Amino acid sequence: MKLFAYLRSHLVWKLFLSYLVVLLVGAIVQVTAADIVAPRAFEAHLASMGQTLGGLMGPGSQAEQELFSGFYGAFTEALLLAALAGIGAALLASLFVSRQVGAPIRAMMAASQRIAEGEFGARVPLPDAPPDQFDELNQLALTFNRFASRLEQTEELRRQLIGDVAHELRTPLATIKGSMEGLMDGVLPATVETFEHVYREADRMQRLVADLQELSRVEAGAYSLNLRPVSVGHLVTSVASRLGRQYEEKGVQLNLDVPASLPRAQADADRVDQVLTNLIGNALQYTPQGGRVTVSVRQEGKEIRVAVADNGIGIAAEHLQNIFTRFYRVDKSRSRAGGGTGIGLTIAKHLVEAQHGRIWAESPGPGQGSTFTFTLPVARNDDHAG
Repeated sequence: MKLFAYLRSHLVWKLFLSYLVVLLVGAIVQVTAADIVAPRAFEAHLASMGQTLGGLMGPGSQAEQELFSGFYGAFTEALLLAALAGIGAALLASLFVSRQVGAPIRAMMAASQRIAEGEFGARVPLPDAPPDQFDELNQLALTFNRFASRLEQTEELRRQLIGDVAHELRTPLATIKGSMEGLMDGVLPATVETFEHVYREADRMQRLVADLQELSRVEAGAYSLNLRPVSVGHLVTSVASRLGRQYEEKGVQLNLDVPASLPRAQADADRVDQVLTNLIGNALQYTPQGGRVTVSVRQEGKEIRVAVADNGIGIAAEHLQNIFTRFYRVDKSRSRAGGGTGIGLTIAKHLVEAQHGRIWAESPGPGQGSTFTFTLPVARNDDHAG
């Protein structure tokens, strides 16, 4: 049993046994055919020879029996030698093939074991050739390496997310703890302002947790979309009306540029409302008093394009490519003071792309304002105003 288990666990022996079975089947067929065909062929040839030799080797004669015995012995010996040579060739072939097949498999086993132990940078060596020239095993190794890269990226994002969340929670928790210690020690007065300060920090933590829950659902795709023809202009007007009082209180002018006749977009109204609220709210947050924000809607080909432009603090060129990354801040102190969680733009990006749209940010530079633009596909067979 141990020998069988050993043979079954090694590729070289599996290949050898498979070759050996083929050889044995072939040998059995050869021997069976020889037993059936050889005597008849021998007798036919012997009869022909007997006619040539004048009947000296007739059927049943001593010479015939001795000749047949010698012929059959030589034939059997040749079969045995051929079988031995075939077995040797099968062993060599199995060794060669097992090295060619087993080496990349063993490399993948070793790499997968290292990944299982937490070493996510493990990779399988690949030949120096274009991927389109890889054989099946190298294609498998290439796929394994891509899988390992994605797994490494996921692990890096997980670690980064844990660090970011811990960093985001540390400030409000420290503020709440310090305020409560001051109240208990009598350093801070138990006034409405003190309690409002503690409440704001607690509210900020609550918003962070809510945003994290929303982000996890969005990134996992664990939400439904009700895609139907919607009027983007109507949604822009609704969000602007809802945020209008905040703009008035801060002294920022909010302008809308929405044509009266626009085709409807194929989108989820609630999700588009969420994206607009985030972008228009961010524009207010980063635009100083006396500034202005303009929301414009246009049709460009098969898309409805919405742009939210402000003349606020602007964004440096090196920050634009990371602006939709979770927890990324252009100005950490300004964002923290404003109460942002650094997640809203990430959620907006996922929501827009889930509706087959695009989203991007543009800015001439710091202090020169910025423009956030996203697109949505035009609803099919819809060429009238929504």
